[in-house]
Amino acid sequence: MSERRSKTFLADWFRQHMPTREQMAENKYLRPIAHRFLTPELWRFTRRSVPRGVALGIFAGFIIPVGQIFLAAFMALPARANVPLSALVTFITNPLTFPFWAVVANKLGAFILKVDLAATGGVAQDEITSGRWAWFLNLFEGVGVTVLVTIFGFIVLAVVGATVGYLLAGIAWRFIVARKRRRRLRAMARRLDERIGKDTEA
Repeated sequence: MSERRSKTFLADWFRQHMPTREQMAENKYLRPIAHRFLTPELWRFTRRSVPRGVALGIFAGFIIPVGQIFLAAFMALPARANVPLSALVTFITNPLTFPFWAVVANKLGAFILKVDLAATGGVAQDEITSGRWAWFLNLFEGVGVTVLVTIFGFIVLAVVGATVGYLLAGIAWRFIVARKRRRRLRAMARRLDERIGKDTEA
């Protein structure tokens, strides 16, 4: 009984937060291409559209903190990805999880940049601090190193997360399809055995 309530709760949550075709079509940023959102192909779950939808959703979720649903939907059009799935996966970053991902992005960005500096050595550091690159340092002086490192970390999370999400979604889709196929074959075999049994009794 509790399992049914859980499924109903998840379905209700998805319906509440996932934008509908009409909502996307009425959005001012997507209105010029609203007619394309009504294409049934973009709302089907196939072996190609599902991994693409997951990848685009993860990428959009990490690359910008607001409006990621519509960014994912916009990118899903030329990629022929599943629109509702790409919009739903963007919830990987939300007001509750964003502080966690910000810490992860900061640590990841700092780690990668530190490795890069260690690999390039003092020559690169002297080159960056020379007068030729002074304008670049002044440009980001007011932003703060921590913010820049965190932004870089989010970019890395977006690219790596989209790649991993695409691969995992493809594997999961094959597993689900194979499982359904095995169930269908077992059901057909069971019906065939029952029919043969009835014919034998007759």
